[in-house]
Amino acid sequence: MKICLRYLSEPGYQQGIGQELGVSQATVSRTVDRVVNSIVAQSNEWIKFTTTNHELMEAKRIWQSMYKFPATIGVIDCTYIEILKPNRHGDEYIDRKEMFTSVDVSWPGSVHDSRTWRNSQTRSQLINKANVELLGADGYGIEPCLMTPVRNPTPGAEINYNKLLKQERVIIERCFGQLKRRFPMKMKETMRMTNFLSAN
Repeated sequence: MKICLRYLSEPGYQQGIGQELGVSQATVSRTVDRVVNSIVAQSNEWIKFTTTNHELMEAKRIWQSMYKFPATIGVIDCTYIEILKPNRHGDEYIDRKEMFTSVDVSWPGSVHDSRTWRNSQTRSQLINKANVELLGADGYGIEPCLMTPVRNPTPGAEINYNKLLKQERVIIERCFGQLKRRFPMKMKETMRMTNFLSAN
């Protein structure tokens, strides 16, 4: 585990990491592969989106105990993760411009946030649920289950709404920052990672 954490937290050549830790390059390679595959194999146990009515009500209760936005169960956003450009459809991966409960890494960097959301399993699970919502940035369209900022707000209620939404949605930006600082893997091109972050 130490070998894998060292490799993921401060990437370098496997041979150099092996020398630093007193093991061979092959041991580093095998260890990283084994640990990462073990984590991926259990990811569905650790990353679960709230789906039952009981879970949704509990997520709302937890959010309300820490924040003010009504009916909210979490926040949504996308970020870029650098990867080696795939051989197939590689041009699509060139970008032109507290607890994760759902992660989707199937979209190239050129895809807009709103398209990722519209095609997500999480949206299809929430779209018909009454009085349950996520908070998103203005790159998403407003929907019954997704609250986004008001464009060109007027003074008063709309400005206050935008301010509160921004204050509560900033949690996902902090989590992306922590994720990237902790695991700064550097490669070449980008893919889009969509996360839904819940308070629970």
